[in-house]
Amino acid sequence: MIESLLPSSVVCAHSFADRLDTLLFPEEEAVIARAVAKRRAEFTTVRACAREALAKLGHPPAPLLPGERGAPGWPEGVVGSMTHCQGYRAAVVARAGEVAALGIDAEPDEPLPDDVLEAVARPEDLTALAALPSGGPAWDRLLFSAKESVYKAWFPVGRRLLDFQDASVTILPDGTFTARMLVPAPDLLGRPLTGFSGRWAAGNGLVLTTIAVEP
Repeated sequence: MIESLLPSSVVCAHSFADRLDTLLFPEEEAVIARAVAKRRAEFTTVRACAREALAKLGHPPAPLLPGERGAPGWPEGVVGSMTHCQGYRAAVVARAGEVAALGIDAEPDEPLPDDVLEAVARPEDLTALAALPSGGPAWDRLLFSAKESVYKAWFPVGRRLLDFQDASVTILPDGTFTARMLVPAPDLLGRPLTGFSGRWAAGNGLVLTTIAVEP
């Protein structure tokens, strides 16, 4: 499902089941040496997806280590993003010359707890949510997911922590969303990065959001 939300220049791999038979590199093993079983399953399976996607770009298996703020490190000349939630793991990659920034997120299609929504949403976000039709996905969870995708696309460019309140997101029923950045903007593709456009989908008990910035 996630591949339908991204341009053809982006390579995707996903899994609905854990892939615990995947062999990790020693450097990766060191990262999760003391991790609980759930964290190990997430870490291992999403890296299996990432290696599968990278292989389609011609890259051999290599350690994919968390860097600053937990952002995954990718081979030279590659941009990418990972996500995992209960029952779903995915990774997407692209050549840096074809895609300038990537962000993806998957969440269960369930309403957020009230205290989480209060932390995530700006007043204008809540106004936009209230205008969305009933009977759709969990719109508040979709807002959360969109802001996660925004952060993942933003951080490799902005290199600074982004709070949920630092972006205003408007979700549209047509499967798209827009994000307006409310913090000082770095340059991307020769102009200030003042916002993103993204796409979303719901199905199989999940909501998915993606951002891909092409030249």
